[in-house]
Amino acid sequence: MTENQNLLFHLAIPSANLDESADFYSRLGCRIARRYHDRVTVEFLGHQVVCHLSPDKIDMSPEVYPRHFGITFTEEALFDRMLCTIAEQKIQFFREPFIRFKGLREEHRTFFVMDPSNNLLEFKYYCDPGMVY
Repeated sequence: MTENQNLLFHLAIPSANLDESADFYSRLGCRIARRYHDRVTVEFLGHQVVCHLSPDKIDMSPEVYPRHFGITFTEEALFDRMLCTIAEQKIQFFREPFIRFKGLREEHRTFFVMDPSNNLLEFKYYCDPGMVY
């Protein structure tokens, strides 16, 4: 089943303010697919993220672990392009870019940002594509 490229990952997350969520994801280069009074559906780099209006469910003290989501790039140039987008859009890092597991086979470049509703996003690129999974 993992060979099927016709699958999209779907994630539902809380949003304190749908306008702010739509603006943030648009600034990342994501397309707003649908908008209703209680949610906004985003085409998140080929996957579906739905921001549900739920201001009472916002994590006021988010931590990277145990909960975050994001994209693992299979091309370093795409990872670098996202870094440029973050800089151009003046989006603050939750964790600045760094190299995790330096010198090991699972070495990867990574950084974290936080959306306006305190959802944490990680973007990463593995030097060895065999370590993606």
